[in-house]
Amino acid sequence: QVRLVESGGGSVQAGGSLRLSCTASGNTNSRYSMGWIRQAPGKEREGVAAIDSDGRTAYADSVKGRFTISKDNAENTLYLQMNSLKPEDAAMYYCAAQFHSTLTAVQALGLMSRPDFGYWGQGTQVTVSS
Repeated sequence: QVRLVESGGGSVQAGGSLRLSCTASGNTNSRYSMGWIRQAPGKEREGVAAIDSDGRTAYADSVKGRFTISKDNAENTLYLQMNSLKPEDAAMYYCAAQFHSTLTAVQALGLMSRPDFGYWGQGTQVTVSS
């Protein structure tokens, strides 16, 4: 079994920054696809950023140039550095992971919002005020 625990959400003003963290535990010693999805009230889940075991990354167009995904393999922790935050970035952010994965980051970005993707964390709230 796998457990994902997010942290780092909060409330910032537009233009500010936050860093989200997701620590994975359990049976995680395999190739993986991991990333972040978000869901705002009344909107569909959206894949934000993804990373694969080869270190390739992929981003939604709405966050390119502002968000950076990374993973510390030694700590088994996934990060999302969010800069130049906009009010439209406000949402619940979830960490998602698939292990024993053959997906590239680009493929994972498009699939990770599906309930059958793999594992999700409990979410962390991001609020951005204008």
